[in-house]
Amino acid sequence: MGEILSVSNVNIAYDKNQVYKDLNLSIGSGKIVGLLGPNGSGKTTLIKMIAGLLKYKKGSIKVDGHEIGPESKALVAYLPDGSFLNEKLKVKSLIDIYSDFFKDFDKAKAVRIIGDLGIDLNSRFKALSKGNKEKVQLGLVMSRHAKIYLLDEPIGGVDPAARDYILSTIISNYDKDSTIIISTHLIQDIENVLDEVIFVKEGEILLQRNADDLRTERNQSIDDIFREEFRC
Repeated sequence: MGEILSVSNVNIAYDKNQVYKDLNLSIGSGKIVGLLGPNGSGKTTLIKMIAGLLKYKKGSIKVDGHEIGPESKALVAYLPDGSFLNEKLKVKSLIDIYSDFFKDFDKAKAVRIIGDLGIDLNSRFKALSKGNKEKVQLGLVMSRHAKIYLLDEPIGGVDPAARDYILSTIISNYDKDSTIIISTHLIQDIENVLDEVIFVKEGEILLQRNADDLRTERNQSIDDIFREEFRC
């Protein structure tokens, strides 16, 4: 598989506070990648730059060879950390909106995924629990045929019993030549699905490794390695 994401010498700052300085990163296609780091390390900033929602001062980000812009945005499916849908609409209406808005959206797939997650399509979004709202949003995002799926804390708002089901939904409903980037602090819950891990600390890439190789080399779980690297 070839390179799907290239980040070259990217700089971004908030109110003169440098978040990333000369950031370089390359991710191949066909992988599930964990973007791991404590709060404030820059995970969401990186995801939003890839999604085309934040402008960086310097450098280059390319998705499947396309600089960030309309062409790259069409290849990226983004799940933010928080609700982003019209609360007043029914779930089936939200599916219709996604179908109209995204050319790569599979409506039948969305109906199946959201139904399998136990959600009534006639329910109004505002009437759903926080966990079920996140399930609907995940179902919509995973029903696109994207090159990159950016999932920011996709299991953060659901109860532990539902996390395995959510992860199963993610890994069974993406194109196998695409790449999923999952940002999370719940490493123990997701590490078994990860092909690659990226540790982010204070705006720097601390390490980027194949998950199995790293576990073998250190004789530790990814969660234990993370705790060791980010020990206060």
